[in-house]
Amino acid sequence: MIIYTILMGFSLACTSPKTDETQVAQHEPAGTDNQLTDAEKANGWVLLFDGTTLNGWQIFKNRKNNTWEIVDGTLHCKALNENVPGDGDERSDLRTTAEYENFDLAFDWKIAPEGNSGVMFRVTEEFDQPYYTGPEYQLVDDYGYPGTLTEMQKTGSNYDMHPAPATKILNPPGSWNSSRLVVTGSHVEHWLNGEKVVEYDLQSEDWMQKKNACKWKDAAGYGAPKKGYIDLQDHGSEIWFKNIKIKTL
Repeated sequence: MIIYTILMGFSLACTSPKTDETQVAQHEPAGTDNQLTDAEKANGWVLLFDGTTLNGWQIFKNRKNNTWEIVDGTLHCKALNENVPGDGDERSDLRTTAEYENFDLAFDWKIAPEGNSGVMFRVTEEFDQPYYTGPEYQLVDDYGYPGTLTEMQKTGSNYDMHPAPATKILNPPGSWNSSRLVVTGSHVEHWLNGEKVVEYDLQSEDWMQKKNACKWKDAAGYGAPKKGYIDLQDHGSEIWFKNIKIKTL
């Protein structure tokens, strides 16, 4: 039986560092998705997805794409259908049109069973793929993904570099989760459902040791840009996003 670690939330909540409430994008009650409150606007938050258009977004390197759509106020990536000839030939990541350096990014997401995706930051188009520059906040079905996952490849982790704890609070596929990605200078924090699960410093000694020991060892530009795009990964899996908002720090 698959058991999701929800009960561990009590012990985590007692020990996790707290963030100033003014820094947190508070989600509104159901029915007010993809909107900012007056307080959020006054505090510098900006909506990245309005629920009805792709304003502020474009396909990575303007490649052909037929997988991103807007459904019921969500930004939806279609699943790869292997039974349809040619399906998946026009897949690509979706990125912001604006670049960001220091920021607090908040977003809600849900993934289909067996799904795999992620959110990258400080992505540039210098290389052929966004993951050659942008570190990734991993989003995946931790328990049902058909391939083998290491702890560093599970939800909330800095993909293949820094693992999120097994005690994290994670809702199952088909259910909504809330995430935050906070980047200030070289310091990065990953938050999942109200708890900080990962933090690291780009280009630090620890960072370089981990980079040189994983799949990014030959990616010279990985984690190097000081500024870049927010990137939503198309990994051939079905995933939904909403309430995407950002505050420049």
